[in-house]
Amino acid sequence: MACSSCSAHVEKQLNSLEGVKSASVSLSSRSALVEYDTDVISLQQMKEAINGIGFDLVIEQDRSVVEIERREYVLLKRRTLLAWAFALAVMAICHFTNDDGQWSLILALACILTCGKQFYVNAYKQLRHGMASMDTLVCFSTAISFCYSAVVTLLRASGKDGLANTPVYFDASVMIIAFVLVGRLLEERAKRATASSIRTLMGLQPKTARLVTSDTDTRDVPLSTITVGDVMEVRAGEKIPVDGMVTWADSFMTSEGAYVDESMITGEPTPVLKKRFGKVLAGTVLQQGTLRFRATQVGEKTALAQIIRMVQQAQGSKAPVQRVVDRMAMIFVPTVTIIAFVTFVVWLLVGVSAALPHAIVSAVAVLVVACPCAMGLATPTALMVGIGKAAERNILVKDATAIEMMRKVNALVIDKTGTLTIPNQNVDFTKVDNLPYEERETLKPHAKEAMSELKSFGIDVYMMSGDREDAAAYWATKADISHWQSGVKPQDKENLVKNLQQQGKTVAMVGDGINDSQALATADVSIAIGTGTDVAMDVAQVTLMGTDLRALPDAVRLSRRTVSMIHQNLFWAFIYNIVCIPLAAGLPHLFGINFHITPMWASGLMALSSISVVLNSLRLKVMEDG
Repeated sequence: MACSSCSAHVEKQLNSLEGVKSASVSLSSRSALVEYDTDVISLQQMKEAINGIGFDLVIEQDRSVVEIERREYVLLKRRTLLAWAFALAVMAICHFTNDDGQWSLILALACILTCGKQFYVNAYKQLRHGMASMDTLVCFSTAISFCYSAVVTLLRASGKDGLANTPVYFDASVMIIAFVLVGRLLEERAKRATASSIRTLMGLQPKTARLVTSDTDTRDVPLSTITVGDVMEVRAGEKIPVDGMVTWADSFMTSEGAYVDESMITGEPTPVLKKRFGKVLAGTVLQQGTLRFRATQVGEKTALAQIIRMVQQAQGSKAPVQRVVDRMAMIFVPTVTIIAFVTFVVWLLVGVSAALPHAIVSAVAVLVVACPCAMGLATPTALMVGIGKAAERNILVKDATAIEMMRKVNALVIDKTGTLTIPNQNVDFTKVDNLPYEERETLKPHAKEAMSELKSFGIDVYMMSGDREDAAAYWATKADISHWQSGVKPQDKENLVKNLQQQGKTVAMVGDGINDSQALATADVSIAIGTGTDVAMDVAQVTLMGTDLRALPDAVRLSRRTVSMIHQNLFWAFIYNIVCIPLAAGLPHLFGINFHITPMWASGLMALSSISVVLNSLRLKVMEDG
């Protein structure tokens, strides 16, 4: 897919298929999130439907997708280099020789048939289905400039008088292809950078595992061959390949077990002691010693694989603003085509000298300079960077709507036990009423700091607890929370969220248990703690994988920066088209200003607009790293 028109057409085609309940297509990640009935339609049938409109649906495994993308990138690079070779040759012949146009015609035709062939194939398939995209604009502009120039050249060759000084535009047709291809090549490189977080997560997965075949023997096998129940061995410094349960562990520090670094999954810096029957997760690292464990979850069912899938789905999901842009993209290319036609007719009627060449050049420039790519990339590239950076900070975002809504939050409701505080282990519950508060439970590290930072953002924090009043008051004070309620039930939490919403507030709910699920489902933004129940995490739009509550203000800050970046991208994308299309159409000439964007310059500006949007999104990555 090359532009937002492409992704919009693919999404429309998928949603039109019988058996498809919903489909969301992302341009930047080149992925489709499809909910469908397997009894009615198969992935192969979807693939055939997408092939029919000039695109392909890759349904192979992830490694095949990576290989396909790598191969396509190499081919694009080769086509770009070849196109520039043709372009420079045609430019040299046109401007530094006395060629009558025949050699330029041959080279330009060769460039179109080799480097530009895909534009024409895609445009043809899309037009058959009443669709248009960036490929259509490239196809029309290069075909018009080439065909006009070819006719002039052939008439010259046949001896037609009066055409000696008539300009030809073979250089424009080849330069358009060259600039468009270099623009796409640079976009691909930049989009790879936006997806670096996913590659980092995937890099946590080892490619092989050490299978235990007997008490004394092991052998290395591909990870894909591991099944549930297999026993594996991991040594110091190695990554644990799949989720499992420890059967034996030993290290020089303790004979009771071995320490595992789980920071890449939980965000907790302190290594965790793993004893027999303890749970280990794929992607975590054994710090020292040796550990054997029995596989309990493999392949796509491991915790790491689920995290990767969640981030991929979130990066492929669409914020509300993107759906508006997609609807505009559907009519953008037809509108530009009409503007180009009107431009052609107007310059013919105005009757300037060399009216036909001037009309053609102006119409071609309009077709080329118009860029739906920039609009289409404005939102998804910023979202990919934002959601990827959130994942690196152990903040898992399920959908793009949460990123867009988080910046608006001005009220946050937080559960106490398990969310704000950590219950102590080995407590004698028969004496719990007489124990000091710091011995039932402890405040999570940096909780007070996180609550203070949230308040500095203008967010009112409300603590809800089923605990008795004195205990709730104590922990609210410790956490620097001004609003709190004690003795609450699940319905009370939901009611508070609703009351705050009725007051016009945008409410985030943070919880970890089943008793928080009603309030989580009601809130504008729902946030679960990764150490909590599966129910809470299933309901929530955002999951915090560690216990450090500073992730909450981090998420708000990241949301604000991401949405700000989206607005910047959209502003510049729209301004670009608003300014460049009239200039390409030759509007300044009507006011006596001798300024005109040629097709060659138009193709360069078009490529620059897309690249600038992607690079601007990558600024978010630099800002967050800083």
